[in-house]
Amino acid sequence: SFFCIYQIGQRGLGEEELLLLSFLWFHVDRKYQGELRTSLKPPQQHLELRSLKRNEQKRGKDDQRMGRLLADSPCSHLTTKVKGGGGLRVYKRNRMIVTNPLVARKDPAFQTTRYTWCPAGASHALALQYMSLLPEGGGAVWGEEGSLARRRRLQEQLPPHDVDPMLCKGLLSDQEISSMLLFVRSYKQEVLGVGEVALAGEGRALMEAANQRRARETKDQETNSKAEQTQQVCGGCVQEVAADSPAVFAERAGYHSNLWHPSCFCCSVCGQGLVDLVYFWSNQKLFCGRHFCQTRWPRCSGCDELIFSTSFRTGSDGRTFHDHHYCCWRCGTDLDTP
Repeated sequence: SFFCIYQIGQRGLGEEELLLLSFLWFHVDRKYQGELRTSLKPPQQHLELRSLKRNEQKRGKDDQRMGRLLADSPCSHLTTKVKGGGGLRVYKRNRMIVTNPLVARKDPAFQTTRYTWCPAGASHALALQYMSLLPEGGGAVWGEEGSLARRRRLQEQLPPHDVDPMLCKGLLSDQEISSMLLFVRSYKQEVLGVGEVALAGEGRALMEAANQRRARETKDQETNSKAEQTQQVCGGCVQEVAADSPAVFAERAGYHSNLWHPSCFCCSVCGQGLVDLVYFWSNQKLFCGRHFCQTRWPRCSGCDELIFSTSFRTGSDGRTFHDHHYCCWRCGTDLDTP
């Protein structure tokens, strides 16, 4: 259309006529331009594929962070090395697909449910039974609210800056970096664990499997092992757990003395279900990563990082801050300035 207006202008039309033709072209062709833009939009299937690709990339980053957390710990068997990654390990996240046939008239249909995570080592039937006992939204259903809730809990319960000093901006000295590295190494070896799902009466089998993994099984452990209790009691709600019902065991807590209902395997501070069954066992209590770290070191309310410095600020409400974060977020003035 612009070419046509140019050709007409070459024939002798004045500036006013050209402006009028441009105005008419804009209003007449606006409808067809809108239809053209609509026709050029990618199909809905392409949009869904792009969304799935973005979500898969996010889950890949989460698996890398989980692999960094579980590496060099008794749970490192849940990770695998990345080829060409220079020793980088990623989380071997179990997935599960459930397909139920639905018959509508003469045409069969199938309802497929995908779980972005399911407990490791559990059979398909046991994992499905475990998922059915979780609170609503806790099943990590792929592409739905459960999957998004899992990612939010990962970020909240297991902050990546509590594991990797490279992600911390508040470490201002080599001494603080060394303190964090020692702290991370100690909790990986002493308190970090991943819960295991089994029937309530299978605690002995889990213990034997753990001993085989560690290659430290001896005759003394076999002969001196305690007999399993006939009545299993949940460590959260202190109610009986049926022997044929799924339960969560924690190796750090002892397979014979403690087990939990799937909905009771929660942090003792925030009460949230422990994401991917990752727990921190300390003082005979379950913690998520965030709240366990806060029992050892203060957390800055400005940057959300742990404070490994001996000098920090405490507000009137009890919250703690790095010295350089105890200021107005707009002008940067120290809050103790009169």
